[in-house]
Amino acid sequence: MSIEASEPATVTLPAIAFLGAGAMAGAVISGLRRPGVVVDGGIRTTNRTAGKAATFAGVDGITAYATESDAAANRRAVVGAKLVVVAVKPAMVPDLLREIAGVLEPGTVVVSVAAGVTVATFEELLPASVSVIRSMPNTPAVVGRAVTGVSAGTRSSDEDLALAVTMFETVGEVLVVPESQLDALSTISGSGPAYVFYLIEQFTATAIGKGFTPEQAALMVQGTFRGASELLATSGEDPAELRRRVTSPKGTTERAVAVLEEAALEQIFDRATDAALARAREMAAGA
Repeated sequence: MSIEASEPATVTLPAIAFLGAGAMAGAVISGLRRPGVVVDGGIRTTNRTAGKAATFAGVDGITAYATESDAAANRRAVVGAKLVVVAVKPAMVPDLLREIAGVLEPGTVVVSVAAGVTVATFEELLPASVSVIRSMPNTPAVVGRAVTGVSAGTRSSDEDLALAVTMFETVGEVLVVPESQLDALSTISGSGPAYVFYLIEQFTATAIGKGFTPEQAALMVQGTFRGASELLATSGEDPAELRRRVTSPKGTTERAVAVLEEAALEQIFDRATDAALARAREMAAGA
């Protein structure tokens, strides 16, 4: 008896408006356009200029607006949208919320991807009939490998939170945390890709310093990071255990790791992420 492969489950979401369709919003939109994802009612996007809006103009299932040519673009985009994703720069958020507050339908779920802007700010400026979810995706969303933190607002239901989680799961994994942890999360997964790229950058420079060409160095370093990450993901082992397996007693790797330990990398990462957290709190305070 043959067993037929089951069809992948279809994810269905209600109409979604993206206010500010930059790189991060664009990555989420790409996830929503993958096979198996249905946005019932379509996607609406707004950008400041017609040039940016043109990125989505003519794309099936997307209606794109430019605020420079249509002053009511943001208000038009949110009418009938169940999910409204606010993806403008943090300083622009209050004015945007005041602009759309009067046309948001009761039951709308407003999802923020604006760093440092609290749920309290959103809830203060939006009607009580609207719920708020705060989120922190990261740039690997572009390749469907995001880690997104989401936090419920004070008046959002489990169903509201589930809608936001489902949307972000189209571009990766989702971690639900209290808002009090979201800024700390941003210093790990939000800023984390930059730390990884910085390590790759420095490791590549070291390889070039050992006499390899830039092309050879890039192949070695990027291939090593990619391979190690995939090994970690597929093995199910703890990273410390995998490190021990590479580190033979009294061998070359052990000698190198000893130098890294002398550099107190754990404390350096603590200081770096503490600095990022302090800045997040400054941004939340408007500094």
